[in-house]
Amino acid sequence: MRSDMTTLIQPLPTQAGVAVTLTQCQLRYNTSDKPLFTQLNLTLPKGQWSCILGKSGCGKTSLLRLLAGLLDEQADWQGSLTASDHQPIEGRVAYMAQQDLLLPWLSVLENVCLSSRFNPEQSAESSQVRACELLNHVGLGDHIHARPESLSGGMRQRVALARTLLQDKPIVLMDEPFSALDAVTRHKLQTLAATLLKDKTVLLITHDPQEALRLGDQILLMSGSPATMVSLPTPQGQAPRNYSAELAQHQQSIITRLEQDYG
Repeated sequence: MRSDMTTLIQPLPTQAGVAVTLTQCQLRYNTSDKPLFTQLNLTLPKGQWSCILGKSGCGKTSLLRLLAGLLDEQADWQGSLTASDHQPIEGRVAYMAQQDLLLPWLSVLENVCLSSRFNPEQSAESSQVRACELLNHVGLGDHIHARPESLSGGMRQRVALARTLLQDKPIVLMDEPFSALDAVTRHKLQTLAATLLKDKTVLLITHDPQEALRLGDQILLMSGSPATMVSLPTPQGQAPRNYSAELAQHQQSIITRLEQDYG
């Protein structure tokens, strides 16, 4: 198996996504008297990518952590969070952060299988078989015994992507996972993620309008204080989209909107 990303990648059969709806949500951190957002409404369509843009501090990551159930007692929130199949969201979310969060004392394979250690429904053997299959899909089949320190930044993020895929959750939350990579590697990983996460319900937080335009079936702008959410026009064509004059026009329009929010 080649270790680059030029190998033809096909999506693996996985658990399909579900639509998620957040209604009339208010979130306030315990350390603040002012809510981060109030009466916020958001729908993540089933099996599609939703991309949220907005300046730093507007509440994007906090929203992601709310959906992932990671706020604990840091904040108080009110509202309704539901899935289209009427099942709880809890336990059905995979989270991919900006940092790869690989443990340096574990091999690539062991890092990918880390979450399965805490899942009694998955045997260690079946998890390793599946992990090897996923690592082949992301072009790292020859590196399963390597340690993270020997990998490039792009390779480390592919390991993190494989780890996310192994969880096989219907909802995938991504917090700027490609922002620290060079332009070519970022472009390749965008394409790879779009292929392997096909039919999942994905929410991507990004500062890059170009990335949102390449990947988003739905593009949203979060702005203001308390923050509000507005939908932006989406280019034609199926994601991942190639760069074009239409994308350039959309990108300029988004940058103009963002500049207004920065003041």
